[in-house]
Amino acid sequence: MIQKSIWLCVVTVGLFAQPAQTLFSKYCQGCHNESNRSGGVSVEGIQPVAEAGVTWEKILRKVRTGEMPPLGMPRANAADTADFVKWLETELDANAVARRNPGSPLVHRLNRAEYSNAIRDLLGLRMDHAASLPADDSGYGFDNIGSVLTVSPLLMEKYMSTARRVSRLAVGTVKASAAIERFNPGKGSALDASDDLPLNLRGGLLLNYHFPVDAEYSILVRVRGTPPANAPPPKLDVRIDGQRTKLHDVIIDPNEEAQITRNFEMRVPMKAGLHAIGAAFLTETLKQETGVVARRAFGAAPAFQQPSVDYLQIGGPFNAAGPGETESRKTIFKCRPASGQSEAPCARQIITSLAHRAYRRPVTAADITPLMNLFAIGRKDGGSFDTGIETALRAFLVSPSFLFRAERDPAAGVAAHPVSDIELASRLSFFIWSSIPDDELLALAGKNKLRAGLPQQVRRMLADAKAKSLVENFAGQWLHLRNIPSWRPDPEKYPQFDDSLRSAMQRETELFFEYIVNQDRSVLDFINADYSFLNERLARHYGIPGVKGTYFRKVALNGEERGGVLTHASILTVTSYPTRTSPVLRGKWILENILATPPPPPPPNVPDLPEKASSSAKDLRALLEKHRANAGCASCHSRLDPLGFALENFDAVGKFRGMEDGVKIDSSGSLPGGVGFAGPAGLKKVLLERQDYFVECVAEKLLTYALGRGLEYYDLPIVRQIRRDAAAHDHRFSELVLAIVNSVPFQMRRTPER
Repeated sequence: MIQKSIWLCVVTVGLFAQPAQTLFSKYCQGCHNESNRSGGVSVEGIQPVAEAGVTWEKILRKVRTGEMPPLGMPRANAADTADFVKWLETELDANAVARRNPGSPLVHRLNRAEYSNAIRDLLGLRMDHAASLPADDSGYGFDNIGSVLTVSPLLMEKYMSTARRVSRLAVGTVKASAAIERFNPGKGSALDASDDLPLNLRGGLLLNYHFPVDAEYSILVRVRGTPPANAPPPKLDVRIDGQRTKLHDVIIDPNEEAQITRNFEMRVPMKAGLHAIGAAFLTETLKQETGVVARRAFGAAPAFQQPSVDYLQIGGPFNAAGPGETESRKTIFKCRPASGQSEAPCARQIITSLAHRAYRRPVTAADITPLMNLFAIGRKDGGSFDTGIETALRAFLVSPSFLFRAERDPAAGVAAHPVSDIELASRLSFFIWSSIPDDELLALAGKNKLRAGLPQQVRRMLADAKAKSLVENFAGQWLHLRNIPSWRPDPEKYPQFDDSLRSAMQRETELFFEYIVNQDRSVLDFINADYSFLNERLARHYGIPGVKGTYFRKVALNGEERGGVLTHASILTVTSYPTRTSPVLRGKWILENILATPPPPPPPNVPDLPEKASSSAKDLRALLEKHRANAGCASCHSRLDPLGFALENFDAVGKFRGMEDGVKIDSSGSLPGGVGFAGPAGLKKVLLERQDYFVECVAEKLLTYALGRGLEYYDLPIVRQIRRDAAAHDHRFSELVLAIVNSVPFQMRRTPER
């Protein structure tokens, strides 16, 4: 047995000493030799940490998690293993300090979310660009990775057409030609999961719409449903900016085959700019929904179905009165040339101010002169000061200085070096806000005072409403929340699942993440929080009494069924198949997003488990055990399946079940190292006992997202340091973010080799 003193000897020499070789010979070399190279690793003649860091990081992760040696093979005792892990971490971390390698981030194109947010913060124009710009590719789990944000001629054409539309709307030079635009509930906001309208409304949608000019517009609401006979007619409440505009009695004849829908239209004067349009039903006129929609045969009398908004349609403008005073025009036009005076000074002031924000750096004459020339052309062609500004604005919205984040390297020969304060301001704002820096960040960076004030700036930015982008873009991808809107469980097996429940599932997890950020909670709450955010619809799904109404509120959780994201219906649903649960998908999700130890891709020619198998939980376990009997399958499934089985008490839409078909659910499982547990409570307990793994996983995900690149072996010591820094402050979310912002790869870059 190898003693601690031997490991200290290894530490002293800093090399792969003979005593360690003895350990590897006894427990590892049988598989990891030059002949076999299992997993691509050989410990025969392995180089010291400084020369073979990538291999040693693999060894550390496998030994620390108990994956190596494999179960059933001889292994060192726990004390000796812990000593080895501590030694190896120390060596790797010391090497990272001695040989700082921050990596070389590539030129980074703004992704669609960053582009939308930049337009919002630059011009005061809130728009959804999903229709005009294509979705971005993802890498390493996120869509802000520089290496996959490629540029094609088609994409540049999209940017040019979008810039034309944005500049016209922002300045107010859009042509007032009438048009009609339709919005379905999926394109707006699911009202049963929204806090933005009165609590007594349901079955509708809420959307934000930018009206281009002061004018009249038509708002048409199409209603679908079959109200119950001999009951008061449902009342459709149409609201603009939260204020009721019209209350309609909805009378649909259930005896007329063709009449299961009805249109309600009004024409209203609107000021130019962004307005919230909502349409929904008063709950006091409706029965409580059961979640089950009755079906009928052709020609039969329609069954009762709750009325709901089918779509909302906005038409116009009619009788346009002018561009109005929108938020964007107030943001752009900081001055106006007086009658008879030269327009050039005011135009230069506007263009310089906007270009400084858009380019995220001080601007020079070389930046401004071409824009002023375009202003003159637009002024001449369009006949007004506004059209001149619009032409210049359109130009810098397609400028590489706006669309791309590029950092300058010093003269050749300088390797790792700090980025400038100006570049650091952009890194910080795109990390926390997914947007451009604000005036305060740019002012501090311009004076080279940003680094000195980083703690205050990080906390200020996390407290800002724009930090919600962490929920939408980071949590949405880390926790797979973006998959929920497109998920379609089998309606025959899960008739209680509807769009209202779907939206509530997603909203719970978003509010939960937002609460941890806003209240600066410990990230360990993701594992075992004793609270969540529910409305009546989701609480009924969970079997939690006492929650009434459509609005969400913080709810204390009792018992072991719920608590932490592992028991959120959102996570449980997107890690299932439409017809059944999937211990494989759930186990894979835990390995990737909780333990940061993703399984390798399946080997070729290994048969898949039938995705559409409609098996009971008991049969599914037996089927997976048979699947693992294949040696090629066992290498991955021995890690995946036991973790997923711990969540088998939850069905494919996250509803808790203790029994199925009269048989008790077997939710026992184990970690890759062989530690056993039972059910979600047991799983959470062993995860908290190994909380360092989870905190490092969150740190890895956040650092990847913050840098916009995948992590390399030389980044992993930084991840461990971030975990230690956060642990010293109770794992609070702000401390995790601050540790990332203070890290070498965030504050520095390496000059790429040429």
